[in-house]
Amino acid sequence: MRSQISFVFLVLPCLGLVALSFCLGFVSAASSVPLPNKLTWHYYKVHNTCDEAEIYVRHQVQLLWDKDKTITPKLLRLLYSDCFVTGCDASVLLDGPNSEKTAPQNYGLGGFVFIDKVKSVLEQRCPGVVSCADILNLAARDAVHLAGAPSYPVLTGRRDGLTSSKSSVDLPLPSISWQAALTYFKSRGLDVLDMTTLLGAHSMGQTHCRYIVDRLYNFNNTGKPDPGMERSFLSDMRKLCPPRTKKGQSDPLVYLNPGFGANHTFTESYYSRVLSHKAVLGIDQQLLYGGDTKEITKEFAAGFEDFRKSFALSINRMGAYQVLTGNQGEIRKNCRIPNKK
Repeated sequence: MRSQISFVFLVLPCLGLVALSFCLGFVSAASSVPLPNKLTWHYYKVHNTCDEAEIYVRHQVQLLWDKDKTITPKLLRLLYSDCFVTGCDASVLLDGPNSEKTAPQNYGLGGFVFIDKVKSVLEQRCPGVVSCADILNLAARDAVHLAGAPSYPVLTGRRDGLTSSKSSVDLPLPSISWQAALTYFKSRGLDVLDMTTLLGAHSMGQTHCRYIVDRLYNFNNTGKPDPGMERSFLSDMRKLCPPRTKKGQSDPLVYLNPGFGANHTFTESYYSRVLSHKAVLGIDQQLLYGGDTKEITKEFAAGFEDFRKSFALSINRMGAYQVLTGNQGEIRKNCRIPNKK
């Protein structure tokens, strides 16, 4: 296990001066997200079960991305929604009236059909071998790479969970406080640098107005907008998101990174928006209210290289949270339903 963690640090060296202090604590912090003995690099090639599994996934991601570049933010959100609930076990992919995907916090979740497509290809090439959990992690990595980030290694060897319940979904709302968000991330074995880094995925994608109308019109029940929002940006957002006063009123989508979002590119521009008080989500703007997160935000805004290295490490740490390996769980034949016993 130590050799696996060390390899991560060799591939992803420490960041700049601000983040250097965090690097010193990474080894001890990483122990809170242990890498299971059977979770390794190129698992299917090492075990000679599906040598070209990662190639098949990458090819399918390329085909879809060429047609629909929104697949990158969709897959990142899908991965987050899976890993932060019961661990990276593909439970969010299971169908059912009380499944995780039906929970209110997962409103608007997408990417399911694409995972089905990749799974069908792998079942043709290597039946019953590649887990849905690994497919999701690999596909998210490949989609991020196509969106502009250098590729990074993904540990594989996960197995799929058997159950899914929306009652287990405790994903926080975008209006969560900075301290509550940090506590939540720490409960998943992740630290302040991981949180600040992973929120950088908001450089792409969209959100529904329902998640920001409180900032625009009634921040903390004051009847006024969030004083932390830049005035011209507030005006722009109000034009896109009118007050929701009627039942059944439409809930428009807005880009999380206006000005860049339509390109669906993975850049450090998100952090520049936070520094300019032009973050769309409340949790994003609150990065300025924590000493550590503010300094990290400044560093990432100054250059893409530091951000992308940290992102590769943090998303791997997230992807190792409470995974199933060995004889745990199963390898689903269909990502939407458990195998019949």
